[in-house]
Amino acid sequence: MKRGLLIGSGVVVLAVVGGLFYVLSSLDSLIKEAVETYGSDVTKAEVKLAEVELDLTSGKGALRGLSVGNPEGFETPSAFQLGAISINVDTGATSGDKIVITEIVIDKPDVTYELGGSGSNIDAIQKNVDAYMAQFGGGGEKAAPKEDSGEGPKLIIENLYVRGGTVNVSATILAGKKMTAPLPDIHLKDIGKEDDGATPAEVAEELLTSISDGATKAVAGLGIGKTLDSLKQSLEGGTDAVKKGVE
Repeated sequence: MKRGLLIGSGVVVLAVVGGLFYVLSSLDSLIKEAVETYGSDVTKAEVKLAEVELDLTSGKGALRGLSVGNPEGFETPSAFQLGAISINVDTGATSGDKIVITEIVIDKPDVTYELGGSGSNIDAIQKNVDAYMAQFGGGGEKAAPKEDSGEGPKLIIENLYVRGGTVNVSATILAGKKMTAPLPDIHLKDIGKEDDGATPAEVAEELLTSISDGATKAVAGLGIGKTLDSLKQSLEGGTDAVKKGVE
């Protein structure tokens, strides 16, 4: 009887260890799928991630080739090119339903702020993000997601940094001239920690909202404003800020 219990317990332990190893060994594909699927759903723009590389021993990894396209009505190839991304996963705390990330660093992202007749691409993406998250309730209270939503593992991100970014302004009225501004550095802390994990959509919302806000402030610092009319007035007025930004 005791021998049978020991054998049975051993099988259970092996099954648990095997399942955990499978989850950890699949983190690369899980992260890639989550980023592309939920990023595209949230922004209503094509999100691509070329590669995820994760070392199970150290928990360190990298994301390469991450880009966010533009919503319909805009001509530039992308809104965000997120540069080199390093990631550090706490493999000891990661399980089948939760991925714990101690640090993500997004280095030198490139943001294209395209001005159109109805506003900017950044504004359009922000509206899409807000509309997506409104499905889960307003006023900061999210409704329970549908059972068949296929959200996958929850995420906890202790520190997320965006550093050394650049905002490029694109508009027909610029006649090929280039205007740039530095993107303010961003530090987000404890994403998903209070709620025992955030969905990939919630992470995408928080990150994109922060980058969008930073890009809008950077462009406002050039004296441009959000519309073509204000851009035209700035260019015709020859403000020092605009002259300095045009190359």
